Amino acid sequence: MFGTKRELMVIALRDTDAVAEELREALATADERDRPGLERAAALLARAAAVPDSEIRGRWALRRITAAGHTGPADSVHAVKALRQAEPGLSLASAVRLSKEAAALQAAGASHA
Repeated sequence: MFGTKRELMVIALRDTDAVAEELREALATADERDRPGLERAAALLARAAAVPDSEIRGRWALRRITAAGHTGPADSVHAVKALRQAEPGLSLASAVRLSKEAAALQAAGASHA
C-alpha cells in the first residue's frame, strides 16, 4: 500500500438503456398527439447515447478547468494545474489525459466556428 496514490477516477456514467426502454414502451401505446414528442425524445436520447466517453470526460474536464478560471488552451500546464487544484484526487497522468480530451473539444469547437 505504501507508495501508491489514491486517485479519483473519472468515469462516464450513462443510463440511456433504461430510458430508451421507457420511451419504446410509451411509443407503443402513444396516441397521435403524443407520438411526435416521444419520437423527438427518442431521437435526442439516441444522439446523446452515441457520444463517446472521451467526449463526456472532456466536457467535464473543460467545465472544471473553466470554473477554476483558466481561459487558455485546455491542455496547457496551467490548465492541468487548475484541474488538479479543482480535483485534488487526480493524478498527474489522469489530469493530463483529461486535459487532452478537453483540448480536443476546444479544437473541434474552434473548427466549427
